[in-house]
Amino acid sequence: MKPFTLVYYTFGVMLYLIALPLIVYLALKQKYKESIPARFFLFKNPSFSKTDAIWFHVCSLGEARALKPLLSRLEEKEVVITTITQTGYKEASTYNAEVRYLPYEIFSPFWVKRQKILVVLEAEFWYLLFAVASKRGAKVVLLNARISDKSVKKYLQFAWFYKKLLSYVDTLYVQSEVDKNRFIALGARNIEVIGNIKLAGEIKHTKEYEKPDVLTIVAASTHESEEKSILAAFIEFKREQDAKLIVVPRHPERFDAVYELLAEGAKDNGLTLSRFSKLKNFDADIVLVDMMGELNNIYRISDIAVLGGAFNEGVGGHNPLEPAYFGCKIITGKHFFHQKELFKYVHHVQYVQRDEIFEALKKAEELPSSLVEETIDLDPIVNKILEQ
Repeated sequence: MKPFTLVYYTFGVMLYLIALPLIVYLALKQKYKESIPARFFLFKNPSFSKTDAIWFHVCSLGEARALKPLLSRLEEKEVVITTITQTGYKEASTYNAEVRYLPYEIFSPFWVKRQKILVVLEAEFWYLLFAVASKRGAKVVLLNARISDKSVKKYLQFAWFYKKLLSYVDTLYVQSEVDKNRFIALGARNIEVIGNIKLAGEIKHTKEYEKPDVLTIVAASTHESEEKSILAAFIEFKREQDAKLIVVPRHPERFDAVYELLAEGAKDNGLTLSRFSKLKNFDADIVLVDMMGELNNIYRISDIAVLGGAFNEGVGGHNPLEPAYFGCKIITGKHFFHQKELFKYVHHVQYVQRDEIFEALKKAEELPSSLVEETIDLDPIVNKILEQ
């Protein structure tokens, strides 16, 4: 083991021991009840039974979904997938592949088996994962790689570290020329600009719901405090025009808290409210969709999508391709730094502050529907994978 790797590993062990009480505490929460025991204690999370396979690593739901067009072209190959989050694990489990949670780094030397290639999506930069996988014979490829405007300064401050990490990477497929230049500054080599692979994803709905006969607004993938701002704007908007609000929170553990918030707003303003899991209809003025996997079905029957995750500073926005595909008029916040490349391809989007949502709702009537006109060529990526 190289001296730096030994120091890094020792530091990782110390950090693990210090954080152990917090890890145990978080493992009791519904959001982490599967992922943390699997990642930090290897509970029901053995090494892959396969070796010399094509190994994809993704973080969460969005990246797991982005694999679909690639995996459809690798159906005859052995594929294994690791993920970080429970939603990512659930999505990855729909593919014909072995799926595991990626263990915390200190377990990598004991857990990682030899594979042909390790394909890591977006910004999942794990030094020991790359080092061990490479030493065991895998080519390491970064796919859809990016460095956001918000984080570039931090990366450059630790350029010495990322140069070591990237020395184990054989090829980087980045989202933009800006990302390419940022990776060059970190010492990366063999970089190709291909755009965002999420442009290649198949977007479809799974259920046929009847569209309400009034203007329908979906508050999509919302985070804490965003529902309050959207609800206030909707109440003001509804005083001027008949409309319906469908709220789809990003995280299921927040369903009850969001319902309480909506209930208070509905009561104070004489509006009706329902939970979709109970009534399975959109008759109420405000409907909380407290079920997973319904967002595309809701986009299909909506006129306007207020896309969450960008009204708070720390989240970075969510995928605009899906509401654009279904012809929604998109309103979102200005903090969409993680989705900047995707928004580049989507036309007719209103970017507003949270206190401007009401005005954006009024203005939406005059605007055309949002749309996407770009595509991406996956052939270079598929060929790189198959040549291993």
